[in-house]
Amino acid sequence: MRKRYKRSFEEIQKIVADTEQFFAQDNIDESLRMKVDLSLEELFVNMVTYNTETICEILIEMKPIDNGIEVSLTDHDVNRFDPTASGQVDVDAPLADRTPGGLGLYLVLKMADSINYEYHGRTSKITFTNKVAEADV
Repeated sequence: MRKRYKRSFEEIQKIVADTEQFFAQDNIDESLRMKVDLSLEELFVNMVTYNTETICEILIEMKPIDNGIEVSLTDHDVNRFDPTASGQVDVDAPLADRTPGGLGLYLVLKMADSINYEYHGRTSKITFTNKVAEADV
């Protein structure tokens, strides 16, 4: 699947529907859906919220891989922001001692089996994979 989405939170419903259709058509293990949906939503919302210098649509690509799925989000005409280099979140600290922000990216990094960031010519691309655990295959 390769599809472009407007820079709008309203597109999240379309993304979830397209993901559901992709999983069914390509026979992707449904146990991965929650992780993929949550990761896609978090990364898409961050791009819409923080990459306000562009009006370009966000490209989402999905492809099946052995025992899982690879998902890419590409944002054009934006500044560099590497989610893999974001600071650690101390989830054990009391709420009053925590700095707001970063928890969503922290969860994406924890849920993904791999995550990669590329930045070239004001184009930002985040690719993550989710796989079924070896014991479950």
